[in-house]
Amino acid sequence: MNQPLSFVHKDAQIAQNVVIEPFVTIAKNVIIGEGTWIGPNVTIMEGSIIGKNCKIFPGSVIGAIPQDLKFNGEKTTAEIGDNTVVRECVTINRGTAAKGRTIVGSNCLLMAYVHVAHDCEVGNNVILVNGATLGGEVRVDDFAIISANSLIHQFCHIGAHTMLAGNSLVDKDVPPFIKAARYPLSYAGVNSIGLRRRNFCNEKINQIQDIYRHLYNKGMNVSQALAYIEAELPATKERDEIILFIKNSKRGIIKGYFDKTDSTLF
Repeated sequence: MNQPLSFVHKDAQIAQNVVIEPFVTIAKNVIIGEGTWIGPNVTIMEGSIIGKNCKIFPGSVIGAIPQDLKFNGEKTTAEIGDNTVVRECVTINRGTAAKGRTIVGSNCLLMAYVHVAHDCEVGNNVILVNGATLGGEVRVDDFAIISANSLIHQFCHIGAHTMLAGNSLVDKDVPPFIKAARYPLSYAGVNSIGLRRRNFCNEKINQIQDIYRHLYNKGMNVSQALAYIEAELPATKERDEIILFIKNSKRGIIKGYFDKTDSTLF
């Protein structure tokens, strides 16, 4: 463990082979796992838990108190899994009494200037591109990609294997396996390229496309489409995941897109 020109609180729990560069500040009640690299000018505040083999780049602040007026000094955490890369000037705030912790999973990439607010739950293998901002209590499921400068409203849920276009303004839930784009944010097709990269076979992708055709292209409302999908389409893990996501949505899901220039539903 290297600490030239850095401050590490005596009560911080730092694994032996963690590398700490100059001008780092690490507060008490911090845990950092083996093989992690803490770059120059990083601030890791009380309540931070960082896993193994992570890389935290200069200017990042992990575990700052929430930007939430309801926060009353309660003991909460900001947790990062293993093998996650946090690039320059990322901010990850601690939780509040609402959930008690903010979580970023394993094998994630948080690019420069990303903000993860209090009580967010970011899954594994998630990519948050430069400037993406998550409001409080946002949930992002595994393998989602949120492109640059996207703004996610508090309490929104982003499904697994989704891809959001850059500069997206998200105020509704985004179901799994799809692309979302345009303004207002709308369904833009199944994320077939991403699914193939993650070894989904063509049969699975076609089944997912069929589900979303009935949800967005057949003129049914959400309740009617769900009833049809559940009754008529083959039961698969992916079908059930989509149905459960939509049924559990508290903010409602994004809509389809209607282009008046060619009268085509996408």
